[in-house]
Amino acid sequence: MQDKRSFIVEQLRKSGMRVTSQRMVLLDVILQDQCGSCKEIYYQAIKEDPTIGMATVYRMVKALEDTGLIKRRNMYRIDLDGASA
Repeated sequence: MQDKRSFIVEQLRKSGMRVTSQRMVLLDVILQDQCGSCKEIYYQAIKEDPTIGMATVYRMVKALEDTGLIKRRNMYRIDLDGASA
């Protein structure tokens, strides 16, 4: 998981996104593959950091979608198959 995490952080930085502690919490929640919606990601994330807002979740998911790192299916899942490593 650490390799995926590092790769994703690098890709987000390349796309110009600041990688904040809140975004790292969200990334860790998404990498656990237990959330099927932004709402579920939010509820898991606020257990770690209660200052995370729902808008932050949506922005993070959108950034991951825009960079091709996540695909929306039945659940949000990190997809590195299409990314160049």
